[in-house]
Amino acid sequence: MTLRYPVLIGLAGLMIGPCLAAERPAITGVSHIGVYAGDPGKAEHFYVHNLGAVKRPDPENPDGARYFFSPTQYVEVLPLPANAGPNRLDHVAFNTADAEAMRRYLAEHKIAVPAAVESGSDGSRWFTVHDPEGHAVEFVQPPAAPAPVADGGLSTHIIHVGFVIHDRAREDSFFRAVLGFRPYWYGGMQDDGPPAWISQQVPDGTDWLEYMVTDKTLNQAQMGVLNHFSLGVPSMEAAYTRLWNEGRLDGQADARGQQFVPKIGRDAKWQLNLLDPDGTRAEVMELHAIGTPCCSPFTAMDPLQ
Repeated sequence: MTLRYPVLIGLAGLMIGPCLAAERPAITGVSHIGVYAGDPGKAEHFYVHNLGAVKRPDPENPDGARYFFSPTQYVEVLPLPANAGPNRLDHVAFNTADAEAMRRYLAEHKIAVPAAVESGSDGSRWFTVHDPEGHAVEFVQPPAAPAPVADGGLSTHIIHVGFVIHDRAREDSFFRAVLGFRPYWYGGMQDDGPPAWISQQVPDGTDWLEYMVTDKTLNQAQMGVLNHFSLGVPSMEAAYTRLWNEGRLDGQADARGQQFVPKIGRDAKWQLNLLDPDGTRAEVMELHAIGTPCCSPFTAMDPLQ
């Protein structure tokens, strides 16, 4: 049997991850998340007014738009396809030092890759593969001299992205065994229950990918909460105060009209959950925990500002 996501056999027949040789270029952090929008104007208001991102054209899709939080991190908003169903996630993307070297590395590890990388008018290079559950995953080599981005007054750092998965072992065979992502934290609603959220950092940085584990059939609202991105802030109090005073929380209320407010998550970090017009969650998260998290300790360094 040929394994698509190969492993090596170690001492005593134990299965271990592949030797991550020097040919794998650095994977340094989150590049972006690509999401669908039914109303581009409403999406623009949310990403620019509420979150403070800078809108720019999309070199990958002329019908889309990019909303930048830093010179190399953004949300890519794409037109909603016909018959899209409940899913509003198109892809997630990670920054790499060398897109072509990454393409060759994945090909050598029996991952289906395109024949060549693509190039953008901004000088970036990228290609797309699919993980074991079919999620589109891009690897982006940023421009050599990315254009500066004005600070929108909330966050300049996308610290993680998350999406729905069903089989942790299958996903680990790609993200951990092939790519070298490192354990960061896991947790769930019950301290002694199975993990519902499993985070692993990129191998050459502190940003992370969060598996949102479920075996349920989800509607659009549920998928939008689980398929998400997170903006890091040094102080939740300062971030929420600014959003409040500048009128940037408009439209952020649940079905009962109650405002979304900051809370402490199971990982012991302050967070604020906001929703774009199509229900994709933008999580604002304090960079450091205020105490001991549930379920497991942090096993890697927290992100920097």
